[in-house]
Amino acid sequence: MNTQVPDDAESRSITRADGALHPLTPIALEERKLIHRNDSVRAQADAFRGLRTKLLALGRERNFVTLVAPVQQGCGGSFVARNLAAAFAFDESKTALLVDCDALHPAQHAALSVDVANGGIMDYLDGSVGELSDIQYDTGLPRLKLIPSGSSRETTGEYFSSSRMRMMIDSLRGTQANRYVILDSPPVLNSPDARILSDLADLIVVVAGYGQAAIERIDEAAASFDPDKLAGVVFNNIY
Repeated sequence: MNTQVPDDAESRSITRADGALHPLTPIALEERKLIHRNDSVRAQADAFRGLRTKLLALGRERNFVTLVAPVQQGCGGSFVARNLAAAFAFDESKTALLVDCDALHPAQHAALSVDVANGGIMDYLDGSVGELSDIQYDTGLPRLKLIPSGSSRETTGEYFSSSRMRMMIDSLRGTQANRYVILDSPPVLNSPDARILSDLADLIVVVAGYGQAAIERIDEAAASFDPDKLAGVVFNNIY
């Protein structure tokens, strides 16, 4: 799977005067490295549909929160999180919310070409933004919204372990019975953030770059999580 993020100049969003995004064309979706129903790389779309189906089986017909956690930087975790959210949004009976929790290396707002003028999750957690609805942005893909990372933070653990974060996740999960929340996590190794976020998730998907991480490192990352929550490992960058 290709993890390259498109150049901003080639993937600017098409915005109406009222600020809402037009539905994206297939070409625009491919520029954003987003799967879609007419995907020219059909194997990618099918792979994410298959992952969605497996998670739904594990979730036992309830909406749930999934943490997508890369083993290390450069594994393509954000690509997997973004397209897993898109796969949920394919189903007209479901909605998806993608939350970028990587404050050091935020990627989703740039990849999706979303203007995040109101801030993001870090601004909400520190109280700079009062309403959760203010940081939920349209992506141009029907039924998929984004909460970006927002203002940069060097340390985020205390925010993610706060009662405000837990109440936020409970609110996002409970507002709509058909909503599936995808948390795009910082890398598992060398940071406690993924483990902290895993306490808020129902299911966990570990992302490993194919040929990039040794089996021992993948095992170390997977062992960081509750085995009852661990859904499996996705190998990215397979050619």
